[in-house]
Amino acid sequence: MLKRCILAENRKLHASPIWAMFFVLPILSATYGTFNYLQNLEILTDGWYSLWTQHTLFYSMFFFPAMAATYAAYLWRLEHLGHNWNLIMASPVPPLDLFAAKFAVVTKLALLTHGFVFALFVFCGKVFAHLPGLPPVTLPLFLLRGLLGALAVIAAQLVLAMVIRSFAVPIFLGLLGGITGIFISSKGFGILWPYSLMQLGMNSNKSADVLAGSYGLFAFSCIFWLGTMFLLAWLLLRREDVRA
Repeated sequence: MLKRCILAENRKLHASPIWAMFFVLPILSATYGTFNYLQNLEILTDGWYSLWTQHTLFYSMFFFPAMAATYAAYLWRLEHLGHNWNLIMASPVPPLDLFAAKFAVVTKLALLTHGFVFALFVFCGKVFAHLPGLPPVTLPLFLLRGLLGALAVIAAQLVLAMVIRSFAVPIFLGLLGGITGIFISSKGFGILWPYSLMQLGMNSNKSADVLAGSYGLFAFSCIFWLGTMFLLAWLLLRREDVRA
């Protein structure tokens, strides 16, 4: 049943307008990051690592939360129209399967987005920053860690988009989550906030590995928030009823 739900969610992406955002936002993020790097060469002296911090800081704290929020709101939009919610509650499909299917589809989009972001990073590093050689092998590792942190953001945005019928409000809350993540990280508590985990995983604000010695705590926090959001979604869907 879950597989069928995933296939149904994938069909929503065919000729979807969100593909325009898929390409535009990472390009904007890469453009801003590259420009900021080139304007601060006197203090950003670690080559590929410095360019990485500029590319991924704005992406992880602003652009990705907005993208994940838009993906989630778009996938829940059909269920919030008319009496479609009644069809969900009356269907033989376990409601949590629907949530898990949407999570799988948004995670797929996030994985594709991460790949595109890394390709833009390498392109900008060679063409505009004229950096020597290829990026260090640790940077793809940071990218994968960032994806793990992104799962908590995806799950949180799916819960928000599920309970809020408005399309714009969950997107605003996603941006707000990213902004609060900046301040919480600056105070040293980023590991406790789901919207800061992606920034920590991608090592977006320092050249040195900020997770050195804290991999276990980082993984635990990611799993905790992911499990919490799935549990919350299950509890909310159990209490939900048909709407008149």
